[in-house]
Amino acid sequence: MIKTAIIGGTGIYNPDAFENRREVLQETRYGAVAITIGTHQGIELAFIPRHGSKHSVPPHLINYQANILALYKLGVRNILATAAVGSLNYDFRPGQFVLVDQFLDFTKSRPSTFYEGGDMGVVHCDMTVPYCPRLRSALVQAANNLNYTVINGGVYVCTEGPRFETAAEISVYKLLGGDVVGMTSVPEVCLARELGMCYATVATITNFAAGISPTILTHSEVYEVMKNNTSAVRKLLLESALHIEAQDTGCDCARILDEVKVKL
Repeated sequence: MIKTAIIGGTGIYNPDAFENRREVLQETRYGAVAITIGTHQGIELAFIPRHGSKHSVPPHLINYQANILALYKLGVRNILATAAVGSLNYDFRPGQFVLVDQFLDFTKSRPSTFYEGGDMGVVHCDMTVPYCPRLRSALVQAANNLNYTVINGGVYVCTEGPRFETAAEISVYKLLGGDVVGMTSVPEVCLARELGMCYATVATITNFAAGISPTILTHSEVYEVMKNNTSAVRKLLLESALHIEAQDTGCDCARILDEVKVKL
């Protein structure tokens, strides 16, 4: 049974990391999703490239509902996600990894729930602890095994994109308590929560954000840092999956299902 999935950039996936690879097309009410499935040290894992196989889908147009529901229908209950982020915090430096534990949502046009009224009804989903502490614990354990340094905790500010933020916006986000800024964690984490799935994000800091960085921001700068860290992130995710497989308790993410009758 496939318990754990990875959602990340196209660079995170490496065919050599998986044995017994196969592709499945999982149908959902929001569209079909291509998922790669394989095994790593005897554990079956699923992978979805968030921006498409050719990195052609911008963050505000990703079909988050289809991706999360496809994994749920496949049997996945644990999601490890990656994210490229800018730093609002001088203690969080480019090249470092952050296991975010809270978010501030500044997205504008993305469907953020499966329950949009009508036959689906309305669900007010608890988001007190959006990022699963059990998965974050597994990531910390994996980082220790690999001698990686990770910052355990931080507030992720999610913006609409695909443009970068203005210096004034970054100043406001910093005042509100944001530590890093990115464009993909919301609504992914919210949708996973609605289905009682455990979700955690490994955020890679690629740059200091606008107004904090002494230079203007470029897409190539972000890409270059992510490319240099891809191998390390991949190792961290795969090592974490082994620890996740060994633990079944330690969070209450699935308790949302006590109040929700899933109709998806």
